[in-house]
Amino acid sequence: MSKQNQAFFAPCPRGLEAVLRAELEQLGAQDATDVPGGVSFAGPFPLCYAVNLHSRVASRVLWRVFHGTYRDEHDIFQAAHDLPWHEWFSARRTIKVKVSAQQCPLKSLDFVTLRIKDAVCDRFREAAGARPDVDTSRPDIRIDAFLDHQNVTLYLDTSGEALFKRGLRPAATEAPLRENLAAGILRLAGWTAEQPLLDPMCGGGTFLMEAALMARNIPPGLGRRFAFEKLYPFDSREWWTLCEAGRARQTPKAPLAIYGSDIDGSALKAAQANLEAAGLADAVALKQADVLDVKPPAGEGMLVTNPPYGVRIGEEDHLAAFYPRLGDSLKRNFAGWRAYILTADLRLPKLIGLAASRRTPLFNGALECRLFEFKLVSGSMRKK
Repeated sequence: MSKQNQAFFAPCPRGLEAVLRAELEQLGAQDATDVPGGVSFAGPFPLCYAVNLHSRVASRVLWRVFHGTYRDEHDIFQAAHDLPWHEWFSARRTIKVKVSAQQCPLKSLDFVTLRIKDAVCDRFREAAGARPDVDTSRPDIRIDAFLDHQNVTLYLDTSGEALFKRGLRPAATEAPLRENLAAGILRLAGWTAEQPLLDPMCGGGTFLMEAALMARNIPPGLGRRFAFEKLYPFDSREWWTLCEAGRARQTPKAPLAIYGSDIDGSALKAAQANLEAAGLADAVALKQADVLDVKPPAGEGMLVTNPPYGVRIGEEDHLAAFYPRLGDSLKRNFAGWRAYILTADLRLPKLIGLAASRRTPLFNGALECRLFEFKLVSGSMRKK
């Protein structure tokens, strides 16, 4: 199997498909094609090890095991039943089937889910005399099905836990930013480790941690487990070699020009705890400060932040007063910097009073957001 090309699909936050495609191609993916919500690609089976280990933007890596047309639930059952599941994993493994669809004519996705599960279990009983149990909370093996108006595609999930769960963040803050979205934003903005980076409303420190991982060339999947380790095609020696090469490419520990601040002391403690747990406490400088009082740590650099936005009664009025003051502070103190602000509050550019040079639609989970880019040049950014 390692020599024959396999088909894969990597979902990602909407809006980051081109960033993910470039990352996958760098990792050796062939025929990488972006579609809304992810990238399809091909390569030998061990390519999924490399993508799970190194991808900062993918949410998962799905191995495509079937693609074909269907008319009804029986066609889907038959397609699943004909696959050699027993050649891919043991009957002792627990499974979960998840079905998603767009423009699907079938009445019940729950019934389709049940039929796929029955097909897998029936095939196991016929071939191996035993069937896997179902575990909907922590399965060993996840089987994903996607239906459109005429095609069904079946995948085996090679990741297990979603890839944005790096396993590095013990202290969660309210409405945290997903790690792969933060990494994708840094890539979209063109940030490199040579540029000073500041998040003046850092919360739990997701932007800071992703930047430090990138700067030190630390693979985001190092130290966690993956579902592909439970599949029969898994080659433990090849995986070990890949991990060792990843460790060898890390840059030596040294302070980086990465800075974070927040007015909320508890958020700052969470950021400190998260950085310490990841072994990155020495890489980032943190301090408690109001964003309106923060001064730039260098003459030029990149400011990136995900400010709070109004979700409770009364907050919208507070933010409507805050945004113009934020715009004044950026204009006054950060000339020569580029600012990237991610928000679900689409009033921001109007209220902040600065002309956005770029607006990129992005999704943080199901929440639609915009990434606004502001090139801060003294005296020239105020909207008429």
